[in-house]
Amino acid sequence: MSGGRLRPCGQHGVTLVELLVAMALGLMVAAGIVSVFLSTSGSHRVQSQMARLQEDGRFAITRLVRDLRMANAQYCTPPSGVHSADDEPRPTRAPMVQASALNEALSDLTTPWGSAPYPSRPTSPYRFPPFLTMRGYQCGKASCTPRAPASLPPPGKENGRRVVGADVLTLRYLDISGGWALGGASTASVTADGLLHHVTVAPGQGEPAIAEVYQAGDLMMLADCSDSQIFSANLQGSAFYPDASDTGLNLATPVMPPQLSAPRLFDFNRDFHTTTYYLQVVELGDGSATGALMRRDNGEASEVVRGVERLDFLYGVEDAGGGTRYLTASEVDDRAGGTIACPPAPPDTPGDGYGCLWRAVKSIEVHMLVSGQQVHGTLTADEQRYAYSIDGDTAPMAPDHAGRAVAPAEQGFDHRMLRREFSALVSLRNDSP
Repeated sequence: MSGGRLRPCGQHGVTLVELLVAMALGLMVAAGIVSVFLSTSGSHRVQSQMARLQEDGRFAITRLVRDLRMANAQYCTPPSGVHSADDEPRPTRAPMVQASALNEALSDLTTPWGSAPYPSRPTSPYRFPPFLTMRGYQCGKASCTPRAPASLPPPGKENGRRVVGADVLTLRYLDISGGWALGGASTASVTADGLLHHVTVAPGQGEPAIAEVYQAGDLMMLADCSDSQIFSANLQGSAFYPDASDTGLNLATPVMPPQLSAPRLFDFNRDFHTTTYYLQVVELGDGSATGALMRRDNGEASEVVRGVERLDFLYGVEDAGGGTRYLTASEVDDRAGGTIACPPAPPDTPGDGYGCLWRAVKSIEVHMLVSGQQVHGTLTADEQRYAYSIDGDTAPMAPDHAGRAVAPAEQGFDHRMLRREFSALVSLRNDSP
């Protein structure tokens, strides 16, 4: 048997050179894909941060503006009240204070009686002074002018501290949705000599029960469309009786006007709000920090939104000539070095006029610097630039630009974030008392 002849088989596949070329081409394609992915991912992160920044900035401005429009609000809107033909009109509707301990019912107070330049504690009834209404604080790197409320955190870079270089603003206003309307089941009783004897409260539909609002020691406020009075009272059953002046709780007994226009009784401690806005340092959980807009209402602080690193206010004050000048808080306090005259004050207003321009504030200019809250290591130097008008910027500048009133690093914030300015001009609809 003859055997078959074996034929050599040819080699199949690729050479080493071809393999290396293919691998190189594959790596190039993969690198291109990764590069495109990283670029797209980075762009997406920037866009996401910008969208979040815009949303947070708009929300912060909207919430703050809502409170600013309530500044100095009182019950019943006409600034001069409702008067009969023989009434002598008042320059403003500042409440008449009969209570001896008004200051103790107010939060975040920095104008105590007897502390220069403020007057001594009054010994007779007086009109609610302007320095107890609205009050701003211009803050730099080390301190605020005037001095910020001691009830707020001290400034610093640590978590929970007040943000360095951010202004503070305290507003006061009456929540007219509270209280009890008089004229139906709720009535006011008057003595033969025209003094308030007591007010009987029978809550109507939508009104709170007395126990839901009142706490022993609270001051009361009786108001109508012409005037209002703040006094100390004690609750007996469902009636509030003004405390006698010989108890030291009232300077005098409230006087009832001959006519009342839509009268209403308020719990002053609950319905009269002291609202303070400031910034507080908060941790983001990744080793970095940012600022949070804080709203402190009657002593209770709550966080509004994060990412706010700068907060500045300018106050539009109307002078005697009818012109409006925008001043810082310290300039409002001292009448721009005494160059602006005080507006007319109602009779029985205590003091020599210091702080009187808070009555003349007609508008407030708000400026905020909001960050994206995420450190973005791939941001270029140009992308880190931002313009903040309070610093005098006419074009985007670097975070550490020498012209800045305060730089992010001085506040404890990373400069590798997106930042944008938000601003608003708010007209005050309520005449200051």
